[in-house]
Amino acid sequence: MIGIIFDMDGVIYRGKEPIEGAKEVIEFLKANGIPFVFLTNNSTRNARMYKEKLQKMGIEVKEEQIVTSGYAAARYLAKNFEKGNVFVIGGEGLVEEIKSIGWPVISVEDAKERWREIKYVVVGLDPKLTYEKLKYGCLAIRNGALFIGTNPDTTYPSEEGILPGAGSIIAALKAATEKEPLIIGKPNKPVFEVVKEKLNADEIWVVGDRLDTDIEFAKRINAKAIMVLTGVNTLKDIEKSKVKPDIVMPSIKELIKYLEVYLEQQNHRNKEH
Repeated sequence: MIGIIFDMDGVIYRGKEPIEGAKEVIEFLKANGIPFVFLTNNSTRNARMYKEKLQKMGIEVKEEQIVTSGYAAARYLAKNFEKGNVFVIGGEGLVEEIKSIGWPVISVEDAKERWREIKYVVVGLDPKLTYEKLKYGCLAIRNGALFIGTNPDTTYPSEEGILPGAGSIIAALKAATEKEPLIIGKPNKPVFEVVKEKLNADEIWVVGDRLDTDIEFAKRINAKAIMVLTGVNTLKDIEKSKVKPDIVMPSIKELIKYLEVYLEQQNHRNKEH
């Protein structure tokens, strides 16, 4: 049985606008009993917030089917490290994920007095980034705190165009601290450890819009890499890239035809055996 991992930004929607065919694809998977999860490198929201966002677009999924890089970062911390004070540079979703594992979060106000007590600095996309947040993140990391990045995306797609992503904020701290962060999200393996628990499949397909995260991630986990052209990367980018998708589609809409052919072949094979 196949299982599908979908990226969200640029695949299912752009900003608040759903991409044509996204809802139909999800309905098709449900009707045919094909397991799937959403995996986003965007950590500003948590699964509950994403579920509500998808609901507004008419796409109904369970919270358990949504994995964010923030959720993965929190789970990875809880599994591999000792509990300690966390300083978060990121959105509300990331703060909630860290709190959900029961670890104390030090706010910017508290960091003024307590930055020396910070054991972990977790950095994601922060729409309310300030110089002060970078300052205390820098001080804590230089003081020995572990530097963790939710995801490496330097940009992300919005209705207005391409905007700075978490990777841009991480790059600023890397420059200021001369330290390499541990990156949890796609294309890195830590996030796959978390997804594997939720996706029971013999063969995995990854549907994404970015070569450096989604398609690279598919290659690292030996999955089929399906790229759509509704997000960040273009056909020109693919030509120049060392990382090549297995299949390129104009948008997610075309996935239904591809799935229909795949299921027909499977049925045919099953009849032969």
